[in-house]
Amino acid sequence: MNIRWKKNAVDSADATSIAMLDVENSIRDLVRKDLRLSDEQEDDDRVGLAPTDLAPAGVDAVIRRVAGASLEEIEILIAELRGVRDIMHAEGQRVQRELSGYARLSHTAMKSTRAIADNVAEWKRAVDDLQHA
Repeated sequence: MNIRWKKNAVDSADATSIAMLDVENSIRDLVRKDLRLSDEQEDDDRVGLAPTDLAPAGVDAVIRRVAGASLEEIEILIAELRGVRDIMHAEGQRVQRELSGYARLSHTAMKSTRAIADNVAEWKRAVDDLQHA
């Protein structure tokens, strides 16, 4: 389980690195497009919506895509942690049952030992009484 946890952490780190590179590349592309569109806008002002107004929407889409991947990883991690919590809860209950069983066994062993010690003490008194009589 520990190895799987480490593997998931490594996979998560790899996915994060890939996502960060993807964001950087997308931002570079958007900046390049924005510069090209700015040059074209100077040549042609007939467009009602300036191309530079589209750049924030593109960045927003990239951020949403990256955040979506991160959120998905977080959801998977939360599900795994809930599974571990359930396992730990079940193990805790099992250990509690085992301890309860050992406590009952110990109590029974003490009562038996006490009964045996009392019987041996009575036999010893009986033997002592016979020897003195």
